[in-house]
This record gives sequence, C-alpha cells and structure tokens, in this order.
Amino acid sequence: MAEKTLDIKEIMKRLPHRYPFLLVDRVLDYKEGEWIKAIKNVTMNELFFQGHFPAEPIMPGVLMIEALAQTSGILALLDGENQEKIAFFMTINNAKFRKPVVPGDQLLFDVKVTKHVRENIVQTHGKASVEGKVVAEADLMFSIVSKNDK
Repeated sequence: MAEKTLDIKEIMKRLPHRYPFLLVDRVLDYKEGEWIKAIKNVTMNELFFQGHFPAEPIMPGVLMIEALAQTSGILALLDGENQEKIAFFMTINNAKFRKPVVPGDQLLFDVKVTKHVRENIVQTHGKASVEGKVVAEADLMFSIVSKNDK
C-alpha cells in the first residue's frame, strides 16, 4: 500500500495555524480515522530559542504537546465530512517529557485515535520521538466543530 503524504501547503489548508505557531512540517503517512505520522524539523531559527534558553537551546515541552495536538487535528480533518471544520484542543492527560529536543533534531509525531467520545469529540494518544527514542507523549482530546459554530 502506498504511503499517503501531505506537504506544508496541504497542511495549511487543514489547520488555521501559521508561522511561528505552525509546528508540523510534513505528514509522512496516515490511515484516515486511525493514525498519522508527521514531522517537525527543529532549527535554531525557531523564535522560541531566543529565550528558551539562549545558552542552551531546548524546545519547550508545551510546544511538543501543541505539535502533537496539531497532528491530531490534521488526522481528524482528513475525513471528507470534516474538511470544512476546525479541531479545538480540549484536554491533555498523562503528558510525559523524557529527553530534551535541540536544534538539528527531527521530531517524528506518531498519533493514534484511541476513542470517539461522541460524534464530534475524539481522543488520541501521541508520541514524539527523535531518532527512535520517545521524547514526549500525551493523551489528547479535542472537539471538531463547524467553522461557523466557533
């Protein structure tokens, strides 16, 4: 089976986020409604490295969680009936940070749907890894709403 990919233009059609807050560079593969794999190339040019921390640049953990949430949102919005909707982040549970992420790392996001709480509420589990080692993970929940209902 061929891999399904999305480039940055296709990601931007689905997510409202823009620079400097768009934290997913490419979708590598996905199975609609089930799982998705995406990447973020971490570079020294990221604005957050100016203050976190200038002498020892480390990607803030909260931004890794946000990137997992954005990846979850892309997955939810791949469904044909959800393409004109927006995913709102609702909860974070069981967040764990295991290793610092620094400029030059490539984050791989691996997100799986764990539960459909209601028709418009989805729960996922996401892992972020660098070179095969998990650096962060969390359980996330979000709602999918019409852009007109927000």
